Amino acid sequence: MAGDKVLAAARSYPPELAGLWEFPGGKVEPGETEAEALRRECREELGVEIEVGERVGDDLVTGDGKFLVRIYLAEVRSGEPRAVEHSRLRWLTVAEFDDVAWLPGNRQFLDSLRELLTEP
Repeated sequence: MAGDKVLAAARSYPPELAGLWEFPGGKVEPGETEAEALRRECREELGVEIEVGERVGDDLVTGDGKFLVRIYLAEVRSGEPRAVEHSRLRWLTVAEFDDVAWLPGNRQFLDSLRELLTEP
């Protein structure tokens, strides 16, 4: 997150998901907390150091129960995000959320993000 903007990333693979947008992050490795995994994934995929904030929305279980998706707010503390494993990155305002084609699992978090980012 940067002010009132959220970073979105366009998938470059697998082919059936290429071009669809998601929130940066990834899998939690054994022995990692969710916050540690998010910091590691952002370092590896974006080249940035982040501070992990509050969780957004409810849990999402996908892949026939194989995957649990959780979204967290985060702020970039150092570095400039670059697309290492994605085809594109884009900072989106709430008004721009519908300008990109989201992965179905990420789309469910947009309303919760809208509420958080437009709170007075």
